[in-house]
Amino acid sequence: MTNTIGRRLEQYTAKRPQEVLIVTAEIAGVEDQIAIFKGYSSSLVRPTAFDPDVPVLPDEANIISIDRVASPYNPEAPRFIQQGLSWETLQPLLSEVEV
Repeated sequence: MTNTIGRRLEQYTAKRPQEVLIVTAEIAGVEDQIAIFKGYSSSLVRPTAFDPDVPVLPDEANIISIDRVASPYNPEAPRFIQQGLSWETLQPLLSEVEV
């Protein structure tokens, strides 16, 4: 299994279960929001495949922003750790947990 962007983000949340990542991305010209928590991804906008091996965040997606939110995630009152991160600004955090 390759270490795709989506897989790396899932591994990050598996190692930091106290965090939820909310990724806003453009996929095939359509904006999507994806919640990533404890190693699993789910779209908040469109149906998510039942098979966890089907990537919710494909490598060709354009990441618009990534929010770090404290778990448990409450969409009505999210507790933000950091907002509006880019893929590049998230790299040091991924390196900290070796993913």
